[in-house]
Amino acid sequence: MKRLISALLVIAVFTACNKKDYGDANLHITGNIKGLKKGKLYIQKVVDTALVAIDTIIINGKSSFESHIKLDSPEMLYLFLDRGQTNSIDNNLPFFAEPGNMRIESSNEEFFAKAKITGSENQKVYEDYVKIRNRFNGDKLDLIEKSLEAAKKGDVKMLDSIEQKADHLLKRRYLYTANFALNNSKYEVAPYLALSEIYDANIKYLDTIRKSMSPEVAKSHYGKMLTKYVEDRKKSEAENMK
Repeated sequence: MKRLISALLVIAVFTACNKKDYGDANLHITGNIKGLKKGKLYIQKVVDTALVAIDTIIINGKSSFESHIKLDSPEMLYLFLDRGQTNSIDNNLPFFAEPGNMRIESSNEEFFAKAKITGSENQKVYEDYVKIRNRFNGDKLDLIEKSLEAAKKGDVKMLDSIEQKADHLLKRRYLYTANFALNNSKYEVAPYLALSEIYDANIKYLDTIRKSMSPEVAKSHYGKMLTKYVEDRKKSEAENMK
């Protein structure tokens, strides 16, 4: 019996010594950057309009990594890759984090383009939005190219036509974003899109998104930010009308 108790005590002590304390972290991120042998990964968040590192991971031989983070509510974070040798623009990966287990897989050669992020419902919704936003951006680039060609030729009529198409495209993008946020109001990505993509839209659209938020989303980081932003805009616009 004494031997059994002693053995159990040894196991308990061994387990306690090997169990890492992650404090109040509620987000566990695991990942792998294929082909990355040496470098640093920084997990960043926006604090007062600046990106601030909340975790630093050193890669030295192994391309896999993990991180434990405390999130007050779902939030857009950024995985920044410092390769140590190149200054590639393909080095900052945004991902919509939420409490739970998330996984990020990518490659050293195409860090942004090859990224696969799982474990977050908000991330799934955000990726759906980005697909459509990219189409709008592609159409915008086409109009810019045509505008440059028209400017070289001095074709004023064509320039006016392109400007009208650009205005129409912008209105379509804003309307699509507003409707997308309304249709996904149970996710924290909804107020985030309102603040990051259409912050200068007509206040009635932003207010409608604010009112559509679920109670849980309204209490989130971006939900509170949107509520305050709408209130401040209403107050400012009311004062300007006096």
